[in-house]
Amino acid sequence: MRSILVHADHDSANEGRLQTALAIARRQRAHVTLMIATPFQQFIAVDPFGGTYLATEAMAKAQLDDAALDAALSARLAKEDVPWDIAAADGDIAASLAAAATFADLAIVSLPGAGHDRWKEPGLLAGDLALAISAPVLALPRDAATLDLDAPAMVAWNGSPEAAHALRAALPLLAGRRVELVGVGEDDGRLPATDALAYLSRHDIHAGARVIPRGTLSVEERLEGAALDMGAGLIVMGAFGRSRLRETLFGGVTRYLVTSGRIALLLAH
Repeated sequence: MRSILVHADHDSANEGRLQTALAIARRQRAHVTLMIATPFQQFIAVDPFGGTYLATEAMAKAQLDDAALDAALSARLAKEDVPWDIAAADGDIAASLAAAATFADLAIVSLPGAGHDRWKEPGLLAGDLALAISAPVLALPRDAATLDLDAPAMVAWNGSPEAAHALRAALPLLAGRRVELVGVGEDDGRLPATDALAYLSRHDIHAGARVIPRGTLSVEERLEGAALDMGAGLIVMGAFGRSRLRETLFGGVTRYLVTSGRIALLLAH
């Protein structure tokens, strides 16, 4: 991972994303790009008669705020030992990050918090971004000060191509950790966990694997419980193994863990 993209904004979770990016960049000798994205469309209002107008004062204030954030981050990063740059965009946040991630090896965002502002950070930003880019997406809980790069990691394993892609993408973040592949219920026989374990061992990551019964809980609840029981600081998982629309309508593992926001996620589709 030599190119890390970070969503930068004015909220309190920004510091955790920045600290995580710096920590990973130091280990991987990577470059950090901060993207400040303020959607222009939020300043377009519609009156009761169907007319539209531009909230120019609000937009001007937002532009000044973004310039101040840029200056503050520049002054801060000038003192760090990591190469960096700052980019800005005035389009949709997910689309702006996706465009900036064309040559990124990792994108870092936050999981949604209670009462989040959909303009500042869409509720399923991590999942939407994982679908839009080839790089993995690291999504952090909003109260995370940083990501513990040495805490145990759990791989949510269901034998799917998405899970295998997430596992490969996570390799730089799995080295040196205790790693466990966890499945729920019966193996569907697509890609056996033994193949994944052999692949990890070739990268000097000697992981374990286990299957836990589903019981009366949902798959996502069992996975979250297993991660909490092992003290996992990171869950690696394939994003939206089922269709995005189906998970939106009926729920699913990705949607649950993205909106739960309790443990950092490494997502790849």
